[in-house]
Amino acid sequence: MESVQKFTQDGKRLPVTLVKFEGTTDLKPGDMVKVTGISKGKGFAGVVKRWGFAGGPKTHGQSDRLRAPGSIGQTTTPGRVHRGKKMPGRLGHQKVTLMGLVVVDIDEKEKILFIKGLIPGGRNGKIVIAKTDDDKKFVPLMKVGQTEIKETEEEKEERLRKEKEAEEKLQEADQAKEEQKEGQVDNTQEKKVEPEINKTDNQEKEEQKEENNA
Repeated sequence: MESVQKFTQDGKRLPVTLVKFEGTTDLKPGDMVKVTGISKGKGFAGVVKRWGFAGGPKTHGQSDRLRAPGSIGQTTTPGRVHRGKKMPGRLGHQKVTLMGLVVVDIDEKEKILFIKGLIPGGRNGKIVIAKTDDDKKFVPLMKVGQTEIKETEEEKEERLRKEKEAEEKLQEADQAKEEQKEGQVDNTQEKKVEPEINKTDNQEKEEQKEENNA
């Protein structure tokens, strides 16, 4: 039907494809499935789009060879082109099977499957879904209106450890700033005291001169 984004109960975002099924199904959330369908047809395509070729150089006069496949021959031996050579041709509209997809939720009332990831084919296309295994690390989706994130004991410990480390770093940074400010204050006080000392020394010298003159 369409592709949407959903959130799991541990706060992770997943791309989810909605699939409408007919009749009943034995699938349940947490089942790993394989999906077989006909991919979208994209018409005639060159080797760059169809096979990911790099194309020719963009300099040295190669103005018309940017997306060309280049030579396909193999000299005298074998003296021919092997069958199955990657060439321009029709792209898409082929039978495709994707493995390792997971059913994350089921709407029994509307008869809709929520499958993690993308599936082959366009909208209103027919696909075949078959169960292959159970997902051992399956995390259910958040329900409508749910805001709290559910986490395991290990995840909770890891989160608390990271928060504690962040707090310690902030405290260390604050202490360093305070020490730096105290050092600046001490320096200013010393600078203020120095001219006073110089002033008293000058006064003593003047008094000695006056005494000598007397």
